[in-house]
Amino acid sequence: MAAIGAMPEINGLRQKGRRSFVTLSLTILASSQSILIVWSKRAGKYEYSVTTANFLVEALKCALSLAALVRIWRKDGVTDDNRLSTTWDEVKVYPIPAALYLVKNLLQYYIFAYVDAPGYQILKNLNIISTGILYQIILKRKLTEIQWAAFILLCAGCTTAQLNPSSDHVLQAPLQGWVMAIVMALLSGFAGVYTEAIIKKRPSRNINVQNFWLYVFGMIFNAFAIMTQDFDAVMNDGFFHGYSLITVLMILNHALSGIAVSMVMKYADNIVKVYSTSVAMLLTAVVSVFLFGFHLSLAFFLGSTVVSVAIYLHTTGKARR
Repeated sequence: MAAIGAMPEINGLRQKGRRSFVTLSLTILASSQSILIVWSKRAGKYEYSVTTANFLVEALKCALSLAALVRIWRKDGVTDDNRLSTTWDEVKVYPIPAALYLVKNLLQYYIFAYVDAPGYQILKNLNIISTGILYQIILKRKLTEIQWAAFILLCAGCTTAQLNPSSDHVLQAPLQGWVMAIVMALLSGFAGVYTEAIIKKRPSRNINVQNFWLYVFGMIFNAFAIMTQDFDAVMNDGFFHGYSLITVLMILNHALSGIAVSMVMKYADNIVKVYSTSVAMLLTAVVSVFLFGFHLSLAFFLGSTVVSVAIYLHTTGKARR
């Protein structure tokens, strides 16, 4: 009887450990994402095709999900929750987030024509507010007043941490950069919340099966993007024209980050993802000191302190719900 009573506690610890692991993984991967994108440029331009890189990201995510499924099938056998065969009613919802992520990912590359890596992280903070609003509208989950206060502090702290002390402007970004950032924030917020709703609609469904179908549609949409945007360049120069080791590392990083995001949505939620990527922003700034000569100012340390307080308030507010 004691062993049976201990089972829920053991499962709870496993769930908590898994949630902590995927959240930490996402933080580390996200912190290096924008740095790798900047590094992959040559003389301020992308020598490779952005659409082919995005296609390979989706293909790699799909392959990794399938490999994980094969491992599960060999260990536990094929069940209703881990089999790939499914109904159209289950699959038909995946093209929506796949299309949204396609546009968002393409904008992620083009926005660097107008802002640098730290500036990009500032503009990404718009995603914090959009996610909170869409989280309540779509998933019908209310945030407490303390959690909303923490959200606003998080956005303010992240922005403060990235301010340029040598400039009179809050953010040196042209109108195009702001427009792209706002669109990215809305797309990212809606796609993330919508994906969480899909993933959690059937909790027992294996996450690798859900990822597989999401990434299949991602491949289809990205293949269409290649055909419409870069078909001539790919046919004339080759699919992998302009690729380098940094490009390969960037694709690997994006693929692992995407899988980590879906895992966080499965075992935690979009709010945890927002805090994880916010901490990643601070790590990006620290790494940028050594790679791009970015200077950490008093504003960075003040902003980091505010972010820490926001995380504490969110945890406290969640505990009191």
